[in-house]
Amino acid sequence: MASATSQKLKLLHIIEILKEYSDEDFPVSAAFIIEKLRLYGINAERKAIYDDVDCLIDFGYDIIKVKSPRPGYILGERDFELPEIYLLEDAVRTAHFITEKKTRDLCTKLDGMLSRHQLERNARDIYINTDAKTKNESIFYNIDTISRAIANHRKISYKYGVRELKGREIVTVYKERKVNPYAMTWQDDHYYLIGNYDKYDNLVHLRIDRMKNVEQTEEKARYFGEVSKYTDSFNVADYTKSLFDMFSGIRQSVHLKCAKTILEQIVDRFGDKIFVSNVTDEHFEIDVECAVSPALCTWLFGYGGDIEVISPDSLRAMMRERAENIEKIYK
Repeated sequence: MASATSQKLKLLHIIEILKEYSDEDFPVSAAFIIEKLRLYGINAERKAIYDDVDCLIDFGYDIIKVKSPRPGYILGERDFELPEIYLLEDAVRTAHFITEKKTRDLCTKLDGMLSRHQLERNARDIYINTDAKTKNESIFYNIDTISRAIANHRKISYKYGVRELKGREIVTVYKERKVNPYAMTWQDDHYYLIGNYDKYDNLVHLRIDRMKNVEQTEEKARYFGEVSKYTDSFNVADYTKSLFDMFSGIRQSVHLKCAKTILEQIVDRFGDKIFVSNVTDEHFEIDVECAVSPALCTWLFGYGGDIEVISPDSLRAMMRERAENIEKIYK
């Protein structure tokens, strides 16, 4: 009986062998597959392996028969290629909202999608800046709960941590809150919830790694169309492109005069579809829509004299006030 059961599992084992041992540089032969099947208590002949592989190809698996560097089979299409694994692991490694433990767990799972030979080529020490990583191990449960609440159009309750100084010690104080959740987004190495507090008619951004005891309530969430320009669905990409450091503010048309030397940085920030005007040998001007906030002022100041705010006047006044305050400090 055990032998019959093993034979029924043979096709599944062959696929696993191809996933684990084959890649474009290391095709596996029928003899190799037979040897590995014996470890599972399965005896097979070479002709049977040929038939089994043909059966798997007919079913839809991308199994390629090759003659070099040596005859054998490789699994052509994988869920992720090696460069994609590199990219995903680096994204996980540098994301501040993923804990050190979860970072290592996720990288191990990603490595499990590689063949053994690819894994050897991917062998590298994973450097993790533990100081920048959150210590909140419940963040993935928070994301799951928030996702369900958004889908169900329900409010969430939670405790939100804010850092405070107690003497010379930095402590985190948690306060109970309730919010209407609309969307989540990964911005500036943090994961944010975009929502609304009932008593205000604006949107707020909450760091999910600072939340704990997140629960979906039975209260119906306020419709996002009451506090945003969106009607059918909340367009996260459109909303966040006008923000700086996830600071909210009144969205306004902003006219900037920029030095040509920072064209690359301007396009990186606003995209290449911006309206450009008044081009000279040294400068160009653009019109962009931004959430006017202290964070926007900070970003503009980072370019010194290479950017001048032409309008609106309110933003020019904010920049002038910021410059005067800085001048007072350094007098």
